[in-house]
Amino acid sequence: MRASRVVLLVLLAVAVVGGAYAVARIAADRQEAQQVQADLDPFYTPPDPIPGEVGTIIRREPLGVDVEGGTAERMLYVSERPDGTRAVSGGMLFLPDAPAPEGGRPIVAWEHGTLGMGDACVPSRSANPLGDIDTFLTLMLKQGWIVVATDYVGLGTPGPNQYLIAQSEVRDVVNSVRAVRTIPEARAGDRYVTFGHSQGGHAAIWTGHLGPEYAPELTLLGVAAAAPALDLPEIASAQWDTPVGWVIGSDLIESWPTYYPDLPVDAILTSAGIRNEARLATECIKAAALEALIREKAGQQFFRTNPLDDPAWRRALEEQTPPPMPASMPVFIAQGTTDEVVLPWPNAMVADQWCRAGSTLAMLWLGDVNHMAAAQVAGPSAFQWIFQRFAGAPAQSTCGLPLPVAPVDPDPA
Repeated sequence: MRASRVVLLVLLAVAVVGGAYAVARIAADRQEAQQVQADLDPFYTPPDPIPGEVGTIIRREPLGVDVEGGTAERMLYVSERPDGTRAVSGGMLFLPDAPAPEGGRPIVAWEHGTLGMGDACVPSRSANPLGDIDTFLTLMLKQGWIVVATDYVGLGTPGPNQYLIAQSEVRDVVNSVRAVRTIPEARAGDRYVTFGHSQGGHAAIWTGHLGPEYAPELTLLGVAAAAPALDLPEIASAQWDTPVGWVIGSDLIESWPTYYPDLPVDAILTSAGIRNEARLATECIKAAALEALIREKAGQQFFRTNPLDDPAWRRALEEQTPPPMPASMPVFIAQGTTDEVVLPWPNAMVADQWCRAGSTLAMLWLGDVNHMAAAQVAGPSAFQWIFQRFAGAPAQSTCGLPLPVAPVDPDPA
């Protein structure tokens, strides 16, 4: 046998063995993850009946990670759906080692971005619970602040999850803050600030509008967001026929009809979208994004048409787009200039509109930062902005500065 043929056969054998090992490793990892989630299920199973007081903590336990400057726990607490029905949400709780100040510790409510609806995707149930918060969590704990992070009702707990529905998100955020205040050793005060990424940015900003009325006993000092999904009609119009449509669209289709029961679904989806949306919604974000790219290469789209072409979907998207923030509620928004999900120009439109409306907006533009990195890169700057809110400093605005990104669609259809 010729030497070259021997080498080829050896390489082929190595590839086969390596491929088989990789498949076996993936299968083993999946089985291990399933076992981990099964072991966690009892913690996230709500009691029957659910306690009546929103903000009640049902149970707590160590999160299993070390954090500098404090301790980390997972918790299960009582929230509610927009119709007032009691529901439970998981979440994470970070208590500082630093002494509590007079009047109680300030609270930062963190809201995570789109991660997928499967149990293993949920921050407090995931293998990497610190995720986007590792660049600023310790900074906050060393200041003596409490950090609380909702999973949102229906993620890791009985559903449905009402993804990007402000009336649901805000309840979960505010009730996580209420939950912290029921822990005597936390010594939590009544002042809080929200900070969220992507979907969580939508939740954080909407809390600025709805939170004070929903929880008048709390004092919301400002809202911060990294790459927030704000102008939903513009984002949907720009992304419906891209791979992003598969990832975000499947979550929308699974959740929005639970709040808007008259929304048409099959009429706006392709046959491939109809077949795969329920399964894809449960995939974690990286796996869903990979599948979306593969489907794009195969010429497949999730949506048949732009959802904005349907009047019911247009109305819903407009309703879930927050109006300009009142001047009395300071807002910080960080946006990457190379964001491929929440594109920079729709948030430039938001900045332009809100400044014209008189919002006290501090806008931080992050050069060459993509969507997934936005919270980590912006975190230290958000920390400094939040420090000023707790210190009682006057909020500064960037509204007099030119925008580095034009507030127009650079590629209109």
